[in-house]
Amino acid sequence: MYSQFTEQQLEIRDLVRNFVKKEIPHEVALHWDEKNQHPTELINKMRSELGINGLVIPEEYGGWGLGAIEQCLAIEELSRGCLGIALGFAYTGLGILPILKGATHEQKLKWLPEIADGKFGVSFCLSEPGAGSDVPGMTTRAEKKGDKWIINGAKQWITGASDAQAFTVFAYTDKNRGTRGVSCFYVPRNAKGLTVGKKEDKLGIRASSTHQVIFEDCEVSEEQLVGKENLGFVYALQTLNASRPFVAVMGVGVAQAALDHAARYAREREQFGVKIGTFQAVQHMLADMSIKVETAREITYKAARLSDANDPNLPKYSAIAKAYASECAVQCATDAVQIFGGYGYTKEYPVEKLMRDSKILTIFEGTTQIQKNEIAAYVIKEAASKKD
Repeated sequence: MYSQFTEQQLEIRDLVRNFVKKEIPHEVALHWDEKNQHPTELINKMRSELGINGLVIPEEYGGWGLGAIEQCLAIEELSRGCLGIALGFAYTGLGILPILKGATHEQKLKWLPEIADGKFGVSFCLSEPGAGSDVPGMTTRAEKKGDKWIINGAKQWITGASDAQAFTVFAYTDKNRGTRGVSCFYVPRNAKGLTVGKKEDKLGIRASSTHQVIFEDCEVSEEQLVGKENLGFVYALQTLNASRPFVAVMGVGVAQAALDHAARYAREREQFGVKIGTFQAVQHMLADMSIKVETAREITYKAARLSDANDPNLPKYSAIAKAYASECAVQCATDAVQIFGGYGYTKEYPVEKLMRDSKILTIFEGTTQIQKNEIAAYVIKEAASKKD
């Protein structure tokens, strides 16, 4: 389903594209990858110069009042430059979704304007050491004591934790009710009892900081409960459905970068006295990469449009987009390394980093296998509702 981008959407895309070309060439991306460090100064520059932290925040709370399409366009361009650095921006987009989905008007007025201003980021805290895909298996709890909530537990693989100034944290407030007993809290970084713990030494996205976040009798006020008590699991599901197009578009960006590099190299590299781009085997690899990239982009932006329309089919299509585009990124990055040959396996060229970075897209925010479980459930449900 083709839908032309608006002039404003193209302006946002080009704004970010030009920033990436200027500020995030391969040398910069590789530098932060090798340092295994969050590029604080670069991220702050991105926030101040681009001003896109508030793209999806409504205007009444200081944002642009735009939607998933605009967010996807920005993330795709950032991911073409460096997925790790892109996450320095995108993690806040995930972290604020529970607020957008569940917070009261008064809470949004209090929390969102300074986020829209780009003053700080917000990390999403759902996964735990023993509960990744098995969200109901989490053990973090929050207990009401007087006018305070006391949170105890640990969250794992938290993106942006070293940079974030606040966290949206999910915890059981009534374990006996199962998922109907989960609540969400907005926890400032300086909250008593909160510690940013172990930093993960990762295969890829090394410019993105990933840490444990530990809560030991962590105190937050009643006002930090996002929305209503025991509706946290609903907010989490709504968040993941809305965020999966953002992960999918990261895959589109990485896959497009792999295709760009591979096509350029195929035109320049000579073997047997001719450019390797004249070999049919290489041409077919490039063709397959292009087919995958365009297909991934189309399904991803369809999911984004469904998100903006609050379409009930969003969960199915966001899962399809996330599953397809993330696997597309891995395959395209791997094929790019193959086209580069021995050079592709070295850090001198950009494609080995793309291959390392791409793999996380098939894992975080729901593995490919989890996405397929969800897609199959929708397919079976649809079949049951149809009459012969």
